[in-house]
Amino acid sequence: MTGAPLATVHEAPALLTRLTVKRMRATAGTPSARESAAVLAEAGRRFAKDTLAGLGPEEYAEAQALASGVPVRAARRTLARLEQDAAVLGDVVARQRPADAGDSGRSRWSRRGRVLGVVAPSNHPGTHIAWLQALALGYSVAVRPGARDPFTPQRLVHALLDAGLEPGRISLLAGPHAAADSLTEAADLGLVYGGESTVARLRGNDRVLVRGPGRSKILVDGPVDDALLDHLVAETAGDGGVRCTNTTAVLTSGDHRALAEALAGRLAALPVLPVTHADAALPVRPAAEAHALRAAVAKAAGGAPDLARRHYGAETTPVVDGDGAVLRPAVVAVDRPDHPALAAEFPFPCVWVAPWRPGDGIAPLAGSLALTLLTEDARLVDAALGDPTIRTVVHGRVPGWWQDPYLPHDGYIGQFLNEVRGYAVPVDGEQE
Repeated sequence: MTGAPLATVHEAPALLTRLTVKRMRATAGTPSARESAAVLAEAGRRFAKDTLAGLGPEEYAEAQALASGVPVRAARRTLARLEQDAAVLGDVVARQRPADAGDSGRSRWSRRGRVLGVVAPSNHPGTHIAWLQALALGYSVAVRPGARDPFTPQRLVHALLDAGLEPGRISLLAGPHAAADSLTEAADLGLVYGGESTVARLRGNDRVLVRGPGRSKILVDGPVDDALLDHLVAETAGDGGVRCTNTTAVLTSGDHRALAEALAGRLAALPVLPVTHADAALPVRPAAEAHALRAAVAKAAGGAPDLARRHYGAETTPVVDGDGAVLRPAVVAVDRPDHPALAAEFPFPCVWVAPWRPGDGIAPLAGSLALTLLTEDARLVDAALGDPTIRTVVHGRVPGWWQDPYLPHDGYIGQFLNEVRGYAVPVDGEQE
């Protein structure tokens, strides 16, 4: 974010991408589950501890922060989290298999293809943990890194190869959007991260799993105290507010304007620091991009004031280093639970606060990657669990829930990569 060069990234053209996938499909073997689990566990340890591609763990974390604009603590936490998650990946994917699709049943849990193409994001380094599950399931994986974070997948690929993964099972293919499309077309299956336009373009393609905007929400149906406000700040602004699981909207059965004011005061107090500072809590973008994001927030707000701005004054995007501007939080109170702004999501702590009444039911809370219910209403919890547009339900204050390796992020990835197939054999030697 300083404007100084960090690295040179060589791009793979579309033709090379297609040829690489073709070769991976033809040459990669299928290791046993035990072999895959051992390699992945060792790769996780190397990712966290070793010097890879010329960068030690701390050098990687700082480079990742400077390139992505995400506070350095996110990369540091990812070093530890990936090591922990990789150690249990074999068990994680084993639990995704249907109970009757085992060695003694009438069905088998089988791969839908051989090669998975991943169009990776740049919002958070921890997103790369998802495609490790594909390796655990026996897939070969080709990754197109996000434009702002080539460092995390590069480090992970080196860790995997040093841990003993067959070279034919992993490829890193940086490239433009055209190459990304070539990757998803050439691979058997695709895992694509993107915004609303990407979701719309790929909707209905059963070969591609799209992970788009999170629109995660919290319902506050009870008293507001300091502990609750601390929880809201953590869920809204953790890791700079860049995760898809960070809260976008807070709905409350209480005084929504009072809650918005209190939350604005807490968020406005987050420090303005370069992303490589140990206490950095907010993302940084090039100044022009930061100003454009603030303008988009103002447009979505439709004239409603940003309450956080009242606390820190007119400077919403202060420059901290070179051309990098800090994206300070935005908090906007809207007047109804179906306000269109509640669907607007931005890559920094931006939260919409709206009123909610029991008669509104689950409808205003739908369309959420993660919905946290701070309520004693068991019927509402049941309704949320039954709504297919709510992918994860968190009942009560569960700090760090999104770090649980066994908790489905957006459904189990194994449900997409594998399928159940019938398997019949003669019983007691009987044959037709």
